Amino acid sequence: MKNHQTQEERHEMLVNGPIETVIPKLAIPTIISMMVSSIYNTADTFFVSQIGTSASGAVGVIFSAMAIIQALSFMIGMGSGNYMARTFGAGNQELGEKIASTGFFTGLILGTLIAIIGVSNIEEIVMLLGSTETIKPYAVDYAQYIFLATPFMMCSFIMNNLLRLQGLAMYAMVGITTGGILNIFLDPLFIFTFDLGTAGAAIATGLSQFVSFCILLAQCNLRKDCVTIRFRNFLPKPSIYKNIIFGGLPSLGRQGMASLSSIVLNVTARPYGDAAIAAMAIVSKCTILLNSVMVGFGQGFQPVCAFSYGAHKYSRVKKSFWFCVKVSTIFLLVLSATIFLFSSHVIELFRKDDAAVIAIGTLALRLQICTVPLNGFFTMSNMCTQSVGYGIRATILSMSRQGIFLIPILIIASHVWGLLGIQAAQPISDICTFFLSIVIMRGVLKDLDRQDFQENPARQN
Repeated sequence: MKNHQTQEERHEMLVNGPIETVIPKLAIPTIISMMVSSIYNTADTFFVSQIGTSASGAVGVIFSAMAIIQALSFMIGMGSGNYMARTFGAGNQELGEKIASTGFFTGLILGTLIAIIGVSNIEEIVMLLGSTETIKPYAVDYAQYIFLATPFMMCSFIMNNLLRLQGLAMYAMVGITTGGILNIFLDPLFIFTFDLGTAGAAIATGLSQFVSFCILLAQCNLRKDCVTIRFRNFLPKPSIYKNIIFGGLPSLGRQGMASLSSIVLNVTARPYGDAAIAAMAIVSKCTILLNSVMVGFGQGFQPVCAFSYGAHKYSRVKKSFWFCVKVSTIFLLVLSATIFLFSSHVIELFRKDDAAVIAIGTLALRLQICTVPLNGFFTMSNMCTQSVGYGIRATILSMSRQGIFLIPILIIASHVWGLLGIQAAQPISDICTFFLSIVIMRGVLKDLDRQDFQENPARQN
């Protein structure tokens, strides 16, 4: 895809271009962006795990807070981005620019507030997130710099979504990927060379996020084919926030529930010691990396979906949806089979000297891998419902996998089966979410058929 496309050419590509080529072109950079975003925390987990089991657990504990930050960022970014894309699809350029700036500055203000509150109450927060007393010192060292970087982290996620939903996924990828690669190099430097421990990992992440922020802001404001971020376009009107929040609730539900379930996971694993917390944290990072591929592919589908829906091309929305389901399911089947065979080696990469971590993590990873192929269908279902403005159904679906189903399953299964219940909770939740997504998408697809018939009756003959 040419980076110098005009907005008119990009609109034509998204509403009329062949989906078999347009979606992969958009998806590849978004997959890379999502993987790099997850690598931020995975890299921290990898390098910090070399310090010790308690240090490894600390990153897992603070991941809950980072997931909350990411949840709020994606709510604003996806909400404003989808609203902007539908507005562009309908031909209203001026309103789209105001929506983009409103999303950015809202994130900047909210991120600053979170940073102040987080740093001021840091010890209470890490214990609330499920830390043990032995993990607490490492968690406090790590969390303080993560909170300081929150404004830049939130704005980076928001700009990433704004660029992506304009069909400019390559620009978004450059900013996110640069920061992710930098983080991988800075982690060992700050952790081991400067002997800063877990604090070094957080400093490396914070600096990398700031670099991503600067690159993404430059992409938005210096390239003529991007919507610019201007304070004069900041329009905090109730009508705009209503659409942003309504469109972003599915992302908040998905990411927010991931954070809440992570806290519940830490609390239920706490009786089994630091090894259980560390093992489940490692498994979470591995599966998040897998899921990030699906979310990235789905985000490549979203601009096509939103623009096509805004242009009243409902059959194109359906065709795009089924194309993405087929491709993602085949990919996950192949990838899952490979990872299943090497599960123990994957866990050993993080904590090769702790037999308890390896044993707990290997079984949990194998159980979760068994249901990963289902992720293609319910991820694309979530992306589709969100993009076409079915906010309530999209929110319910997004909250299911790591909230509505997972949290009660974790609590009940841990009491009934102990540690095995904790390890098996996510795959059970995946199965429940898969069947719920079938019910929801059946209704959405029928609605699309009905709208297509009402607006294009001649096409049905």
